[in-house]
Order: sequence, then structure tokens, then C-alpha cells
Amino acid sequence: MIRPATALVTGAFLTACSVATGPQTVARLGSDPLLFGGTYDSGGGITLAVDLQENQGRTMVCGVWAQSDQQSILTKGKAKEVLDTGSVAIGSDTVVRGLRFMKEVSPLADYGNQQAACLMTDRAWQPGLRADVRLPRQVVHVETDEMGGFTISFVPSGPGAGGS
Repeated sequence: MIRPATALVTGAFLTACSVATGPQTVARLGSDPLLFGGTYDSGGGITLAVDLQENQGRTMVCGVWAQSDQQSILTKGKAKEVLDTGSVAIGSDTVVRGLRFMKEVSPLADYGNQQAACLMTDRAWQPGLRADVRLPRQVVHVETDEMGGFTISFVPSGPGAGGS
């Protein structure tokens, strides 16, 4: 009986520590969203476009993401795992953990005014807030056999999906 109670308390604690609060909404990105992303060392990559917006006196984090049309078969489907490890900070405060809520779009030359998914945060809105998107370097594929092996990593290096 102690284990289920511990799991329940742990689950409640993790829920209480959630950074972003619902509900998820939809809005258009501004004309000049922050662009971030990275590349896989096998080629191809991810671009995120993020914008902070005001809603009822609170800060919303809005964004879209794109992945390269041409990339290794070994990295297809890995973008969502990379997004899961991402976060958005304002100053030294992390306001969103996990970026899978963002809407996927095709790679673009200009992400301004795109329809985006947004998460409401607890942070009060202040004009001039700047977002800092964080995607850690990570291994996305490992392959080994009796002859050796190799890994493919995602490397945060700026927009990496390319664009038309």
C-alpha cells in the first residue's frame, strides 16, 4: 500500500511543479519571431520559431517548428523527441519545459505570422520580454554491431530545417 501512495504523492508533486499552465491556445506569431534549432550530424535539422505574447495580463509562449525535408532515415521521427527535451526561458526563469505542443509546419524562409500553438504561463506580461529557447545537444540514434558502431547527434546550432 505504501508504493501506490508514494506514486500518487510523486505524481501530485510533479504536477504541482509544472512550469507552463494550460490551456493551450492558438495565435499568430509576430512578424519577427525568435528562430532557433539545430542540425543532425548526419544532415538535416530542426527550426523553431517562438514568440512571446500577452493574454489577459499573462505571458504566452507561442511557436511552430519544422524539420528538413531531406534528412537521414535514421533521424526521421526524432524531432519530437528532441522537442521534448527543449525549454523556453525568460531571463533566468524557465517558463515552459517540453516543446512538443508547438505546431509542425513545412520549412519556410519566413516564419512570421504563422498560425502557432501557445501555452499560457504564470508569468505576468511585461513589454520587451525576450525568450531564450534551449535545446540540448543529444544523441538521437545509436547503432552497434560486432564490427563497431556509430551515433547520430542533434547539435543546437541555430535554425536547421532550411527553408524555401
